[in-house]
Amino acid sequence: MGNADLAFTDMEGPRRVPIPPARPFLDTFQANLKETFFPDDPFRQFKNERGSRKVLSAFQYFLPVLEWAPKYTFNLFKSDLIAGITIASLAIPQGISYAKLANLPPILGLYSSFVPPLVYAMMGSSKDLAVGTVAVPSLLIASMLGKEVSAAENPSLYLKLAFTATFFAGVFESALGLLRLGFIVDFLSHATIVGFMAGAATVVCLQQLKGILGLQHFTTSTDLISVMESVFTQTHQWRWESVVLGSCFLFFLLLTRYLSKRNPKFFWVSAAAPLTSVVLASLLVYLTHAENHGVQVIGYLKKGINPPSVTSLDFSPPYIMVALKAGIITGVIALAEGIAVGRSFAMFKNYHIDGNKEMIAFGMMNIVGSLTSCYLTTGPFSRSAVNYNAGCKTAMSNVVMAIAVMITLLFLTPLFHYTPLVVLSAIIMSAMLGLIDYEAAIHLWHVDKIDFCVCLGAYFGVVFGSVEIGLIVAVAISILRVLLFVARPRTTVLGNIPNSMIYRRVDQYPIAQSIPGIFILHIDAPIYFANASYLRERISRWIDDEEEALKTKGRTSLQYVILDLGAVGSIDTSGISMLEDLKKSLDRRSLQLVLANPGSEIMKKLDNSKVLEGIGHEWIFLTVAEAVSACNFMLHTQKQADSTGTRDNLV
Repeated sequence: MGNADLAFTDMEGPRRVPIPPARPFLDTFQANLKETFFPDDPFRQFKNERGSRKVLSAFQYFLPVLEWAPKYTFNLFKSDLIAGITIASLAIPQGISYAKLANLPPILGLYSSFVPPLVYAMMGSSKDLAVGTVAVPSLLIASMLGKEVSAAENPSLYLKLAFTATFFAGVFESALGLLRLGFIVDFLSHATIVGFMAGAATVVCLQQLKGILGLQHFTTSTDLISVMESVFTQTHQWRWESVVLGSCFLFFLLLTRYLSKRNPKFFWVSAAAPLTSVVLASLLVYLTHAENHGVQVIGYLKKGINPPSVTSLDFSPPYIMVALKAGIITGVIALAEGIAVGRSFAMFKNYHIDGNKEMIAFGMMNIVGSLTSCYLTTGPFSRSAVNYNAGCKTAMSNVVMAIAVMITLLFLTPLFHYTPLVVLSAIIMSAMLGLIDYEAAIHLWHVDKIDFCVCLGAYFGVVFGSVEIGLIVAVAISILRVLLFVARPRTTVLGNIPNSMIYRRVDQYPIAQSIPGIFILHIDAPIYFANASYLRERISRWIDDEEEALKTKGRTSLQYVILDLGAVGSIDTSGISMLEDLKKSLDRRSLQLVLANPGSEIMKKLDNSKVLEGIGHEWIFLTVAEAVSACNFMLHTQKQADSTGTRDNLV
């Protein structure tokens, strides 16, 4: 311990930890409020702006198109044109497929790929996100609305509830963005999303067995047992024509995706495969008249662009609560996927997207969509990945896609009459298999077992229960983990790395040595009412164990207990009371409490509560090294005094 003693004795005295100057409560409250709701400082772009420039900046903030459109060039348009046409070839068959998955008319999938992308192109901040319908929210709409209203028996009411749920989803998403409440989406952890998406993908694939097997009637439940029961109790109704056709196209789609992954330059092979499948299957059915042999087809699709649906919104009881619940849950899932996808591609291209602005954009496109015969949309990964690989430069690729869909709606919808439902099932299954990320689950197992349990909880909750149950289970486990971390913070013993003034955990660094007469503990979390009692008991138990170990080894008994508060970012009144009680308890045991590296909030509250006087400012230090030096100095002084007293007594 020579280095530590030298560090202490070379100084005139230990450096004192200052008490921060008092700040008005209103200033502190405003600072905390800003950090909670405005961590990205959205108003920084309005600084030093005056008059019309400030108004223009405000419009550019809410409508990013006003920022990039004036700089738009023909070279950028050429890249966006290719990307837009490419994603349109994927959006058309996917839109029809996902509308069927939501138990909605197939034409709504095309409507939802026309208006929402135009809204996002004006309001979205991502250059790569391709807007459209997605499988998981489509499944959620079908399962949640289907429990109350049958799409087959009452299609008009079911359609109204779908539009109303989309409207509520849009309002909820916009409100989250305007009120800066985007952190709510963060409760869906990475592990939760991995398990939830995999479970939802499994359920979606199971639901597609209806189309693959050519069944007329199928269960509306989404759990594994109900689906398997529905499949195997109707074996006499399986159609071999559908099985063969579906299996062939599923193999074709999976093969093209495999080839595209092997060589990213051929991304267009996978992107064009769904539309190619639709064209080939439609020709095959038309030429062989397979619709007369048990192969179900889409049938008539109405020409024309989106009709208004303002009058279709239904806010009357008793179904308003069903639509509200479906809208909020599907809105959260859509936000989580869309923002995660947008941030991922923004990271690849080294630009930033504003999560709250994205929420407003998603919300507005769903509000406008609900008024123009669209159902819930977001930024799906598959379509965005194709957009990114196709070389998109701006959100104009969404406009190109929307125009391509508009042309399809105006002139080409009769061509989809003979499209077999089985090929739509194959398209959905091939897309869903990509969402089962088993490699991510294995990674979670190796890195964090609790996150793996969260992932499994979400997966099995969805597969054996329902989509809502899986989501609730996963979020509940995640929140429980946070609460356990707060309620049971980690406390560890520190030791000195030889020939240094560095103190580290003895369980991590076997070479770390204890200091005779001194016991050092590190507290690894804020101290709140939820963990104050636990910390009091845990610290006492640490001290008891240390004293027993010292007695067993016949070493010097403890005289100083140092608490390293470097990781304690905040403390409440219960935490202050805990420190005060701990001080009294140590005094009764003739032990001195020493604090190291306390933050400004801890110092301020210790001073305001007068606990600082009880501990003594002289026993609070900047670092653990200084605290140990001071304790060693006192121990050395005490030994000298004891030896001098002994010699005097002998004389």
